[in-house]
Amino acid sequence: MQVTSQEINDTLVISLAGELDEHSANYVRDLMDNLMSKSNARQVIVDLGQLDFMDSTGIGVMIGRYKKMKSRGIPIFVTNPSKQIDKIFMMTALYDVMPKID
Repeated sequence: MQVTSQEINDTLVISLAGELDEHSANYVRDLMDNLMSKSNARQVIVDLGQLDFMDSTGIGVMIGRYKKMKSRGIPIFVTNPSKQIDKIFMMTALYDVMPKID
């Protein structure tokens, strides 16, 4: 699992690559929390273009990051989901709290 980030203007872009599952969840959770806590961004975009797989543990990671940012008044958006990841986000209504953008 790889996590990279960059700040563009007032946006923190976090890119996930690999598999977000029980084996990588703690690593991804800790890294995303660290990136978000150090950033002064006014929004977060999670790029899922290279995410190959996500299970229920990964869903929990995403919901947890949403809750942390919501408490700070910072919205999270997702972009570039694969068909499989898109289906997971639609079935679990994650798009209701983390809208998909192009």
